[in-house]
Amino acid sequence: MIFDIIKKRRSVFPAQYNDKPIARELIEKVLEAGNWAPSHKKTEPWRFKVIQGETRAKLGMFLSLKYMENDPKPKQFKVEKLINNPQKAGAIIAICMQRDPNESVPEWEEVAATAMAVQNMWLTCTDLGIGSYWSSPGLIKHMGEFFAMEEGEICLGFFYMGYTDDELQDGERGAVEDKTTWL
Repeated sequence: MIFDIIKKRRSVFPAQYNDKPIARELIEKVLEAGNWAPSHKKTEPWRFKVIQGETRAKLGMFLSLKYMENDPKPKQFKVEKLINNPQKAGAIIAICMQRDPNESVPEWEEVAATAMAVQNMWLTCTDLGIGSYWSSPGLIKHMGEFFAMEEGEICLGFFYMGYTDDELQDGERGAVEDKTTWL
């Protein structure tokens, strides 16, 4: 049941991934799930760029160099994390959003639709036993220098994917009653 998958979903970070590769067919299934997200006026603003193989190392190097260029006091542990995290993932999907050129809906609705696509992807990964994590570092503003983007397209983050051997903890949430007002 979908509610069980929702409650089981967790952020699984690159440091937790093992070396088991993710089959292309499963990545395609995750992307297809994202493609079924709702969007106002059917703008379908989500765009996905799949990063695998040697491109993961290139991404890590790119991010670390951009970090060192833009931070007056770069920290070595962060440089190493930026280099290593992409290489630990079985796949990384750059989550991008293509703004409707007609601006038929407010931009926030297209960002929200893209986020719903990611939620579909995350739930599908959970169902498939693939760990995943959405990272949105400040460096994403430079991604147009790493891969081609259309006019009006922006990168919202990276969806890291990988198998894990870790036992995932049960989630915790505050009571929904504390966040709900009935009118």
